[in-house]
Amino acid sequence: MHAPIILRCRTDYSEIRTTLQRPIDKVETIMAKQKTIAFFPEGAFGPALNSVGVAQACEALGHRAVFLADPGFGGVFESYGFEERTVNLSEPMAPDEMAKYWSDFINGHIPNFGKSPFEQIDNYVKECWEAIVDTAKWAEKSLPAVLGELRPDLICVDNVILFPAVKRHGVPWVRIISCSENEIPDPDIPPHLSGCSATDKQCFERYTEHFLKVIRPIHDDFNDFLASCGEPAYPAGEFFEASPYLNLLLYPQAMKFERRHALDPERFQYLEGCVRQEKDYVVPTFEQHNDKPLVYLSFGSLGSGDTDLLKRLINVLGKLQLRLLVNVGDYRDSYESTPPNVHLATWFPQPSVISQADAVVHHGGNNSFTECLYFGKPALIMPYVWDGHDNATRVQETGHGLKMHRSNWTDDELAKAIETLLTDVGMHARLAQTSEHMRSQHGPQKAANLITKLLNEQ
Repeated sequence: MHAPIILRCRTDYSEIRTTLQRPIDKVETIMAKQKTIAFFPEGAFGPALNSVGVAQACEALGHRAVFLADPGFGGVFESYGFEERTVNLSEPMAPDEMAKYWSDFINGHIPNFGKSPFEQIDNYVKECWEAIVDTAKWAEKSLPAVLGELRPDLICVDNVILFPAVKRHGVPWVRIISCSENEIPDPDIPPHLSGCSATDKQCFERYTEHFLKVIRPIHDDFNDFLASCGEPAYPAGEFFEASPYLNLLLYPQAMKFERRHALDPERFQYLEGCVRQEKDYVVPTFEQHNDKPLVYLSFGSLGSGDTDLLKRLINVLGKLQLRLLVNVGDYRDSYESTPPNVHLATWFPQPSVISQADAVVHHGGNNSFTECLYFGKPALIMPYVWDGHDNATRVQETGHGLKMHRSNWTDDELAKAIETLLTDVGMHARLAQTSEHMRSQHGPQKAANLITKLLNEQ
């Protein structure tokens, strides 16, 4: 799931610098004279690390990859050996103030995490779109000059809003779509962020009507901003557009929706998760149940602040015949003791962990969602915000996992869900087929080839 704001909740990157160290797998490549490619991902670890994987593949083809980053996210890309350029996406402030501001923003919304997607329109969704529009306004203050100095041959943007300077810079631009496929709207598929089933048209209509009503003042403000930049207004509720050059969807084709208007394959390509390679994770020895199934629990950077929920899950899962790895983010000090079959950490090289797990419990973030499918691992999704709702609904209605409310469950219901994930033969067969297809696509290399082909055509 995209963090729908600039996420500054983590400033120490030492634990993630070991990732992405393996050489890129060799696949068919399209070589060309070196070009400079600017990557401008949202300031959140999901889109950031996806872009790192694509950038590495581009550099393997001989290109120069440069990252544009808000100061609060500075250092992430340098830790992987990439150049960085600073683009302010909010009012500058000291790093510790930045971390506290966004941590307070997220944790302040924890009471809203248990609400339905429809109920969240009036609070979390509304406030996020207000913040997102502000990032576009702030970017316009420095982005034109940064691009003018860098002079990229192509720009890759992974965000949910238009930065006019990207579109008007005069070079091809590629939109990377890390969120659910329904970020590209269609009248026959669920509205983005709605969590609606693909067949529930009444849910579509109800969600869309309320979303447009609540978001209208924010959208009007954004259209005024576009006009000030010489850009035409967007239709109601839309904050971005498809690139006329190339759009790369991380969404797996096994999950794709039946659209009324098919996506043009010349402009839209599925990367099947675009899962990055990471250093191998060595599963620790547990005090108990070392011969039992391994379950991984993570609610991502945004969800780790809900320590009460994580403690409840640990208490229940710690009584089962399994081993449990738990991502607790920056809140390790909140956990005084754990059951003997539970191991906590502030950070995991997630693709490596998921590849070894027997089942995963997560929040529906796009990285977790696609990585489970890529490695063929059954998942229980307990969504709380943004497109986690969409991914939870989709994984259940396609038979690749289960959906459960993040807090309205009993101990027995959770235990039965985990048992289903571990034993459902049909689900495992479906996941194996999806995994085989996704792993055959070599997402980062496919993206790099498509980008190089676009560059060669200019």
